[in-house]
Amino acid sequence: MSLETKVMTALKEAMKAKDDAAKRGIRAIKSAILLAKTDGSGKELDEAGEIKLLQKLVKQRKDSLAIYQEQGRDDLAAIEIEEIEVIERFLPQPLSEDELKSLLQSIIDETGASSMKDMGKVMGLANQKVKGRADGKTISTMVKQMLS
Repeated sequence: MSLETKVMTALKEAMKAKDDAAKRGIRAIKSAILLAKTDGSGKELDEAGEIKLLQKLVKQRKDSLAIYQEQGRDDLAAIEIEEIEVIERFLPQPLSEDELKSLLQSIIDETGASSMKDMGKVMGLANQKVKGRADGKTISTMVKQMLS
């Protein structure tokens, strides 16, 4: 089932349940899908594109959340937290720290990486294999620890 179909089903359920937070988050996803479809590139959204789209939405909200918390705007921060939780429901299950560490170790062994000079090779393979189940910042931090 495509992301768009899942989103429409979830939106109907949220409307029936009168869940305002879910409606806001789901409508944001629906809007982003519509923008991606009509961006003029003529490309259809594949699964990797859908994951990237959802991750972008979560990252935007986390950035806003940090700003709101910094400025003491707890009312707006609460809204961002609710939307992040809703959007994350549509993302694949994230890897645990141990799973990610073992995957990165196998990539390091596979590429023969031994120093920080090889970080680019490891990051490239890691991003391909993880496919949205961990964010780049976490992967980068872990690779730096393992290579140093």
